[in-house]
Amino acid sequence: MTDGVDLDRQGIDRPGVDGPAARRPFSDFDPLGLSAGAPIELSAEERLAQSQSAGGTTPGSATAGAAAADDPAAPGPRDYEAEDGDPFIPGEFVPEEPPSLAGADPMTVLAWLGAVGGPVALVMSAMFWRSAPLMAILGMVAAFAASVVFLIMKLPGEKDEHDDGARI
Repeated sequence: MTDGVDLDRQGIDRPGVDGPAARRPFSDFDPLGLSAGAPIELSAEERLAQSQSAGGTTPGSATAGAAAADDPAAPGPRDYEAEDGDPFIPGEFVPEEPPSLAGADPMTVLAWLGAVGGPVALVMSAMFWRSAPLMAILGMVAAFAASVVFLIMKLPGEKDEHDDGARI
């Protein structure tokens, strides 16, 4: 103790002192334990082979539950493989064909082009056309704003009572 201050608690270097008061290099500081390698997890087949070679039971046997508590290599939920005839797994999902844009309202398609194309055109002009005239920039901003306003005004004003929202 010097002047009522404990130098060991402050971690001040003192020459010739070994032990808790000596400074360790920063590379030794590892509070999360990250300097050690990550543990390697065995695959499901390796765990099953390891449990069977150690005299373990098969997953479907009556003593599998008791063995799972004691055996760290017991099969888990990721070891399940679905069979082809499983009734809970339906066939491949095939979505219906989206409606053609040819039958869409031309003003709506134009509004979507302006709402998406306006910001894209602004970014492209900022990158590749640095000397763009002010009127071109203002035209892009105006096209974007008008398109967004048109699309917002086209939204339905009231919700349909019979629509549960399940289909978009």
